[in-house]
Amino acid sequence: MARSAFHLVLGQVVMTALALVLSAALGRGLGPSDFGVLYLITTIVGFSVCVVDWGQTMYMVREVAPDAGKAGALLGTALVLRVLGTVLVAAVVAGAMALLDYDAATRRYALVAMAATLPFVLASAYSILFRGRQRMDYSAGVDVANRVLVVAVTLPTLWLGGRLLSLIAVQGIAGIGALVLAALLYRRLRMPPARASLGVARALLVGGAPLVSMSLAIAFRPYIDAILLSKLAPPDVVGWYGAARNFMSVLVAPAAILGTAAYPRLSEARGNPETFRRELRAAMRPLLVIAALGMVGTYLFADLAVSIVYSKQKFGPAVPILQVFAPGLLLMFIDMQLGNAILAVGRSLGLAIAKAVAVGLGAGLDVLLIPWCQARFGNGGIGVVLSFSGSELVMIATSLVLVPRGALGRSALADAARALLAGAVTLVAMSLLGSLSPFLKLPLCIALFAALCVALRLVTREDLTTLQGLLRPKRGNPPKASP
Repeated sequence: MARSAFHLVLGQVVMTALALVLSAALGRGLGPSDFGVLYLITTIVGFSVCVVDWGQTMYMVREVAPDAGKAGALLGTALVLRVLGTVLVAAVVAGAMALLDYDAATRRYALVAMAATLPFVLASAYSILFRGRQRMDYSAGVDVANRVLVVAVTLPTLWLGGRLLSLIAVQGIAGIGALVLAALLYRRLRMPPARASLGVARALLVGGAPLVSMSLAIAFRPYIDAILLSKLAPPDVVGWYGAARNFMSVLVAPAAILGTAAYPRLSEARGNPETFRRELRAAMRPLLVIAALGMVGTYLFADLAVSIVYSKQKFGPAVPILQVFAPGLLLMFIDMQLGNAILAVGRSLGLAIAKAVAVGLGAGLDVLLIPWCQARFGNGGIGVVLSFSGSELVMIATSLVLVPRGALGRSALADAARALLAGAVTLVAMSLLGSLSPFLKLPLCIALFAALCVALRLVTREDLTTLQGLLRPKRGNPPKASP
């Protein structure tokens, strides 16, 4: 699991750097209002892609992890279903946006974005199988290639004066490049050739149904947040929230990485309670370390991040949105990992119901809190993150009920307490430094938190040895002497 996570982390570091460069260029070039429209379109497309996926991500990993022979039929069928699904969902999106009274230009942007996203949606089907076979290096390679190409085609388009429509359309070129690379890597693994099958299609649709309900509930939350915010607050507020949301996506990425690396192993261990408990704790402990540090860093350095990436003059109100989000980051990390454990043991229906309830609660809170925060602070985006934290508390409480009995144990609770203590001490210590330059405060914050984690045995010597082994390049075995 550690090596899988390591490959994903390397990929994520590259993609995060590229994403920040791209987001900064778009934010500064478009301004808050158009950037808000772009965020709205991106969110709508993200939800649509989740519908098209139809639970394939979790289902295919679970099926191919123990049996690589299923890969060909799963891949070919998934590719066909993704093309058909994209056409169907695009028609529904067009109708829904018309009913919500969005203007013709915004509806056109959404349809072009759906078409431009299709090649990468197809490439993602290959990536799912790479993860199932624990080739996270290949999966990360496809994602990085797509992000590199997105930057390579978007920045020149922006420099040449391109606006929203052209900036959205050129991303299809990047997806085509990622699809070609994914197909080449699949051949390199010598896995079965892709072939479509009606029987496998039925299995994907039926087997993915409980899983897609969970995925849709997760994806629906940012979708409904964006819709409600665009209707209850001015366009600039949507842009401020979109900028903050881009940082949130970066901050949450480690949880997704650890979850992706842990899920195949949790799936394999689901029949052995002791092994399952050990694997879950092995995934939870580093997650708690990163979540606690992320929470503290988000609160302390939101101002610095927004100033560097977007400029505080245009996007300054994104800072309080991020600071209010900080506690929710920790909640989200825990929720995501518990959700992976629950899905691995096949309890997806209960989790999906709980998520739907939490999303409904969050939407209700949005309707109340967005106008209230807009009137009180001039920033309705703060209301979105407040409602998010409330719904995450509901999810964690439900997940603790659904997770297999004994899977967490006292050791997991002790790890959580140590992570919170390390974060609290770091936050207080950094706050006492007052007006110290953030460029000095940032490394001090990381160093202090790391020292506290070691002192509290949240990070052990074995963890450091494992990390050292991952960083040290492998040496080939010496050649054996001929007999």
